[in-house]
Amino acid sequence: MGESYNLGSHTFHSRLIVGSGKYDSFQTQLDATVASGAEMMTVALRRVDLTAPKSENLLSYVPEGTTILPNTAGCFNVEDAVTTCQLGRELLGHGLVKLEVIGDERTLFPDVPATIEAAKILVDDGFEVLPYITDDPVACQRLAALGCVAVMPLAAPIGSGLGIRNPANLRIILETVEVPVVVDAGVGTASDAAIAMELGCTAILMNTAIAGAKAPVQMARAMRLGVEAGRLAYESGRISRRLYANASSPLDGLASF
Repeated sequence: MGESYNLGSHTFHSRLIVGSGKYDSFQTQLDATVASGAEMMTVALRRVDLTAPKSENLLSYVPEGTTILPNTAGCFNVEDAVTTCQLGRELLGHGLVKLEVIGDERTLFPDVPATIEAAKILVDDGFEVLPYITDDPVACQRLAALGCVAVMPLAAPIGSGLGIRNPANLRIILETVEVPVVVDAGVGTASDAAIAMELGCTAILMNTAIAGAKAPVQMARAMRLGVEAGRLAYESGRISRRLYANASSPLDGLASF
């Protein structure tokens, strides 16, 4: 997928990050992850039974070489989020974490003040924090200033499949923070992924759009191609939009018949 990029001390080539929930089986999860080409997978530690037999343990169905990104899904306060991150570091041996502090159970929108508070605690403790946040440029700027290694603004509510609802805010975020911008939540199909990448986002994280598709493995491949196409288009530099025609071939010097 082109040049590599860094999230903290970790280097990746694939700009598609996938989740591990909502699949009909662990085997489908594994097959879809492989098809996506993703090098990193999020895992909600609070929903993993570490005492389960290997055949029933989600962590046994992670492609070899994939970086596991622990997330704090299901946390509604700062204390629970910080504790979950600490457990993840102890379990996985690295401090790269996806921080979620949910503020509304119905929409799963993040609690912005609590997210900023938790991020500060974690950064001070040496974690490399990727915070899930609203598409609020000011909140993203504050999180970047705290030392988060990236910001993860939502494109639309989690699992909604609504696509990029506010590209203007994403553009402002991209212009005003120096850290990578990873779109998180709301993508529904490959064209949504391409749009996010065409805007200049560093990467995109998705789960429901793949796991909830009628053919998850096929959709994972479609998402991979959508991300690749969007990134290539961004790097290529699109033509300017015009209100009038611009002939592909110049009219000057045409032969007379």
